[in-house]
Amino acid sequence: MNRLAEKKCVPCRGGVPPLTPEQIKPLQQQVSGWEVVENHHLKKQFKFPDFKQALDFANRVGAIAEEQDHHPDICFGWGKAEIITWTHKVNGLTENDFILAAKIDEVGSRR
Repeated sequence: MNRLAEKKCVPCRGGVPPLTPEQIKPLQQQVSGWEVVENHHLKKQFKFPDFKQALDFANRVGAIAEEQDHHPDICFGWGKAEIITWTHKVNGLTENDFILAAKIDEVGSRR
């Protein structure tokens, strides 16, 4: 299990700066295939053999998001799902985004 996946997202109250590129690098190395976009958000695409499996994945991601109280954008369709996450209260990335990404990766690997 990924070390980040073992953590729990901590509620963000705002007033803290988003992670810097130097802080992002070691966290990004712990999540496979996630793209850091403009040091602002994480994005990853997942592929599936059909619509049902993409829907099941989206529902499992939704359940994790509710459990962690950290909610990504989920866009899915036939054979694909895209997840985008950032911390809205700081308008950028926090460790919570990487924790969520690691948890989503675990769900994605169980297909």
